[in-house]
Amino acid sequence: MRSVYEIIAGIEQRGEMAALCIITETRGSTPLKAGAKMIVWQDKKIFGTIGGGNLEHKVINDALTVMQNNTAQLFEHQLVRDHQMCCGGTVFIFIETIKKRNKLIVFGAGHVGKEVVKFARSLNFQISLVDERVEMFSGLQLEDVKVFHMHHRQFLSQAEIDENTYVVICTHLHQYDREILARCIKRPLAYLGMIGSKRKIAITKKAFLSQGLATEQELSSVDMPMGFDIGGNTPAEIGISIVAKLVAVMNGRQSQNKDDAGKIKFTYAEPDSDNNRSR
Repeated sequence: MRSVYEIIAGIEQRGEMAALCIITETRGSTPLKAGAKMIVWQDKKIFGTIGGGNLEHKVINDALTVMQNNTAQLFEHQLVRDHQMCCGGTVFIFIETIKKRNKLIVFGAGHVGKEVVKFARSLNFQISLVDERVEMFSGLQLEDVKVFHMHHRQFLSQAEIDENTYVVICTHLHQYDREILARCIKRPLAYLGMIGSKRKIAITKKAFLSQGLATEQELSSVDMPMGFDIGGNTPAEIGISIVAKLVAVMNGRQSQNKDDAGKIKFTYAEPDSDNNRSR
């Protein structure tokens, strides 16, 4: 029989809507004790149990409410008073939504790309690292990262990209960065960011507008230059600043680092050569 954790992994992978119900504490006589778990889907299908009867029926409905509001909640059930169950004890049940696992696609396995992957691996991302240069993956220990030795056009032609996808663009060529940006900017992404100096970003925006590749509004939604301005300039520091921004976006937080016009400001230095050799 599959474990509850295998079921949860499958739900995350498929992007289904479900909730996890866990007995966190019991007092007195109860059908099951702390640690019992049950998964509830939107159609009221369940896996596991937290005790059956009227209690379980109420918990299923509570799980539907939690999924609808997307807010975790702790519920107290006095079995005699609330459910006419003769056990007579009290059960505390914590319910949270099982969220679809976010995907992170990093284009470019250079210095910055490797640092982004390094710091993002401890987060709940499915990570893909894309680079046509096979030698860039030599010696990397990336058991939990999907590595794609291919051109970005080939990858984008087959990749499943949705509103749970975070895209980080930091390849070794400015031309590649702009091509990827053009192919992603109209997709329903959770996050889209591109590395670059102020000059590179200005040139990119001007080109995209003049060629009709994107609107002002679409360009304003792209995080470029990527990350928070933390005052550092090494690949590791830039990687930290980018991953920090990913976390902020995941948590719905906004930066307080703004310019005089009230706009979010993310800046760091980068060589202006056409080949981004620092990456």
